[in-house]
Amino acid sequence: MTLRIFDPNRRELLAGLASGLGASAAGLIAGGASPSVTAQLALQARPATLALRPGQPPTPVWELTAASRLGNVRLKRGDRCELVFRNELPVPIALVWYGLNGPAASDPLRGRAPTTPNTTETSIISMANAGTLLADFRLFEDGLKQPARPLPVIVEETSRPAIDRDEILLIEEWRLRPDGTAVPPGRDPKATTPLYTINGQTSFELSALGGQRLRLRIINGSQRSVLAIKLEGHEVRVMALDGQPAEPFPARNGAVVLAPGARADAFVDAATAAAILLHDGKEARQVGSLAITGPLERRAPLAAPQALPSNGLPETLDLKGALRFDVALGAADAGWIGPAHFSTVSAPAFRAKAGRTVVLALKNPAPVTTVFHLHGHHFRLLDRLDDGWKPYWLDTLAIEPSQTQRIAFAATSPGRWLLESVVTDWAAPRLVRWYAVE
Repeated sequence: MTLRIFDPNRRELLAGLASGLGASAAGLIAGGASPSVTAQLALQARPATLALRPGQPPTPVWELTAASRLGNVRLKRGDRCELVFRNELPVPIALVWYGLNGPAASDPLRGRAPTTPNTTETSIISMANAGTLLADFRLFEDGLKQPARPLPVIVEETSRPAIDRDEILLIEEWRLRPDGTAVPPGRDPKATTPLYTINGQTSFELSALGGQRLRLRIINGSQRSVLAIKLEGHEVRVMALDGQPAEPFPARNGAVVLAPGARADAFVDAATAAAILLHDGKEARQVGSLAITGPLERRAPLAAPQALPSNGLPETLDLKGALRFDVALGAADAGWIGPAHFSTVSAPAFRAKAGRTVVLALKNPAPVTTVFHLHGHHFRLLDRLDDGWKPYWLDTLAIEPSQTQRIAFAATSPGRWLLESVVTDWAAPRLVRWYAVE
């Protein structure tokens, strides 16, 4: 089954399978607090458990969590945040921010060493963009002894949109053995059963008043599977992808398709009780529900939502004067390597001068869908005839077997940045290369 989102009245949203796994550890500057700090955030990576099967012991996992906050992590655009990060795991790990662009002061494979066990590090992170971000440490998955959970981080707009509720739906995928333990990605999942959760629950319920407008921040927290999420009987209007505002459009049949790590902000006007369905390309299953607890007293119906405020990405790209490069995904002879063995001594995939437009022709030679992620920048997905682009920004693209997709971005962030490639197979390794903006 080919999973796609379409805007039936305008343009196709995802040619192939597009979504976002977000940018890199951009925006981090080593150092302590300063007078300009406007927020504090304490994060820790630690062992945890999840109750994934009734009647069985909880499943051991590793997780990234906010140590001193109740509920979701919410910051504001423009915040300069003092980040205190503690590693309580027995292996070195590097914190990566997906969806946050900025100076490459702390790229996890170049500018900043991984945090060693039982160590606390303090740094400053600037929240330049509003949107749905994902903080994660799973890039170095070869060393992870348990499946790991990322942490959604919300950066709010300076002016609040007209909504009644703002909810996160973090969708995660597990491969469970008969004894209830789980196999991390990159390992053989033989004799395991796939299982999906929303916000750590195998049967998630979202309650709302009838007529409330919900902002659903839907995150594909799995690491290998492209997933479609559908809210039965409701129009789902996509407002942002990968942490960047889009031209608002209705998801086809109310379904949003997300590659691993992708985020979609969608507005939904709660009307009736409904099932939340997930499709993994093989079968559909119910993973949650929307419950209506009563009517909302409102003087007038809400108007159609307006586009979210821009984060300042360029309105146009100079395709005629663009630098153009071919990138074959995942090919060992093309320089792709596991993160544990990465070094910038290797040749970059390409180099670009700051300020130039870059067009990449991404070829997937694999017999299965491959997911590509660009650190440091968001990109436009180009039309087939190279005469325009889709009306949204992405930082990740899922490309079907033997297909080539072209993307374009403005090289505005100097530094050395990562490229990621992984095929949609649980046992497949995550691979990286790098590129330079000079």
